[in-house]
Amino acid sequence: MSGKRSAVIFVGVLLLASCRGGDSAAPQEGAGGIKVDVGVTSEACPEAKDKSKGCIYLGTISDLTEGPFKTLAVPITDAQKAFWKRVNDKGGIGGYEVDVTKYVKDNKYNPQIHNQVYQEIKGNVLALTQTLGSPTTAAILPDMKNTKMVAVPASWTSLWGFEDGVLESGANYCVESMNAVDHGVEKMGVKSVMAVHNPGDYGDDAAAGAKIAAEKRGLTFENVTTTPGQDNQGGAIDAVVSKKPDLVILTTGPTDAAVIIGQAAARGFTGRFIGTSPTWNPGLLKSPAAPAIKALYMQSAPWKSWSTESVGHTALRAALPGVTPNDGYTAGWVWAYPLKAALEKAVENKDLTRAGVLAAVKQLTSVDYEGMLPSGAGNFSASPQDALFRQSTLYKPDDASPTGVTLVEDFFTGSTAKDFKFEKPCYQ
Repeated sequence: MSGKRSAVIFVGVLLLASCRGGDSAAPQEGAGGIKVDVGVTSEACPEAKDKSKGCIYLGTISDLTEGPFKTLAVPITDAQKAFWKRVNDKGGIGGYEVDVTKYVKDNKYNPQIHNQVYQEIKGNVLALTQTLGSPTTAAILPDMKNTKMVAVPASWTSLWGFEDGVLESGANYCVESMNAVDHGVEKMGVKSVMAVHNPGDYGDDAAAGAKIAAEKRGLTFENVTTTPGQDNQGGAIDAVVSKKPDLVILTTGPTDAAVIIGQAAARGFTGRFIGTSPTWNPGLLKSPAAPAIKALYMQSAPWKSWSTESVGHTALRAALPGVTPNDGYTAGWVWAYPLKAALEKAVENKDLTRAGVLAAVKQLTSVDYEGMLPSGAGNFSASPQDALFRQSTLYKPDDASPTGVTLVEDFFTGSTAKDFKFEKPCYQ
């Protein structure tokens, strides 16, 4: 059995929506004697390469039109379509091809909308190849547990380490921030740290990691929560300028990050910023804040960027020729590997039901990320403490790079993350 423990999440009235019908079916025998139920058909996928194969339907819920992460979410979604097309081109999985285009929904980065569109598709899909956002995914978590729905998050909250059905990849925000602070101490000589972040477990998780590392390293620490929106950053900018921390761990959307960095620098701030991964977008180098960003900013990341040489990165670039490089593509591609591994394990077990896929997840001791993450990543069978992936990377802005950043620190684990006892989500 998996050692992941279910963390308690309060999502208010959304819990009431967890028992709507239409998402259970009696198991049947499918291709090759494999047991199937929801989201798997003997009929071919709508865009099937091989019409003789059945279809596994996977859902996507992302921030596709107007939310704060759409510049990341659209590439994430496109990369996952390309990932599963590559799987189908190589013969599919166990007599089935995989469809990730029929059930794609926009959450507008709103938890209520996320839950609403999830209810619309959950009776038609075996699993979710993407559920974007931490607070949005929290809104459907009770129902996912109730229906044994396995999902790939497009987020890195430390909560996922305690949820059996959530297939996270890479360092979480908490670990990423611990490593960033340790780097600040050892390479920049920082003595004071401030976390400036969105509310909710995206920002709170990163802030918790920064606080844990600051306390371990004997640094002064300030915590500043800021509401998303360009016009809402005045308080955060005032805090940065007045307190003058040596290092700001920044966890916002990209546009807000540019406002904070640019205006703090314009008011004389000369400390450094390290942004957690969703804070960055290459478009920031074309913003009015670009000079300040180049002077003061570094980017932490859970894996290496688009132009890296690995089997996985090379396959990603080949699958998406002609696109403008963006590490949303990289993230979408990396995140898909564990679900592929779980589906393959479920087929091997002759049980491609919802319960069968969940059982397969708990048997995964590692995932082949084709070199995009180090070996040992993707252990879903161990306890949270033993499964926690503790390595992250650091980048600096670079106009000459395809995604606007160049590697400064390859995969590393700081002393804080190395010694950390992972017993509950960091922000709790």
